[in-house]
Amino acid sequence: MRPEVLRDGTEPDPRFTLANERTFLAWIRTGLALIAGAVAIEGFGIELDETVRGIVAIGLTVLGATVAVGAGVRWLRVEQAMRHARPLPFPTLIPFLVLGSVVVAVTLLVLVVTR
Repeated sequence: MRPEVLRDGTEPDPRFTLANERTFLAWIRTGLALIAGAVAIEGFGIELDETVRGIVAIGLTVLGATVAVGAGVRWLRVEQAMRHARPLPFPTLIPFLVLGSVVVAVTLLVLVVTR
């Protein structure tokens, strides 16, 4: 039984649906890796100020959770586009992930260099 949001349109080739699912799972792995990075920074007590370490860990956790949610939204948008023979939507998750990763990396770099 299909959810209501996928009932209309024509059934796409199963290979495309499965490729969409693999892409979704890759995004989920990316989100989990970001969250694991937050756990590592906080759990292993990297030698940073406790407040700064907490902010970086929270930033990575929020980024990872946002990527996971965005993966679900993207999967649905792509599936709907395939069912209605429309062009695939722009992956808005990519610029967000790049920007978030750069902010976290620059923050860590500045903290390590100025330490």
